[in-house]
Amino acid sequence: MKESIGLGLVLGILHGLLQSAGAVPVVPNFTQGSQTSTTETKTKVSETINSINYNTGYQYSVTGTNVQMNGSSITPGTNSTSNNIDGVTSSWTNLNLNNRPNWTVTTPGQAFQFTETYQGPGISNQTIIQRTTELDSVTTTTSIFSQ
Repeated sequence: MKESIGLGLVLGILHGLLQSAGAVPVVPNFTQGSQTSTTETKTKVSETINSINYNTGYQYSVTGTNVQMNGSSITPGTNSTSNNIDGVTSSWTNLNLNNRPNWTVTTPGQAFQFTETYQGPGISNQTIIQRTTELDSVTTTTSIFSQ
């Protein structure tokens, strides 16, 4: 009889272990909480800035004392010019300085002053800036929730 009780007990335990477990719903048991997340971003920006300044016309001036022009006009004739720099084509009209008037001293031996200036059209300045900027950003977000 001892053997049948022992065997019955073993069989009962095995039967209990082999039975499938039923699903039990999980219910959270918190009332409040928070969650924090951090995002780090690293950005590298390389850029080229190409700035070109243009004179859109020409300037020709003459000033002085005790001087006179030999010729009929102070304005020389014009000619056309063009160029191409880095794919940018420019064309303009400027003075033909080979035909500018001659100037002489009116009364030789006396004091005189004479200034002749010319600034032609076209590119007057080109500035190229190449720079790299590195940006580091850290964003921290905290969410607070309750039930």
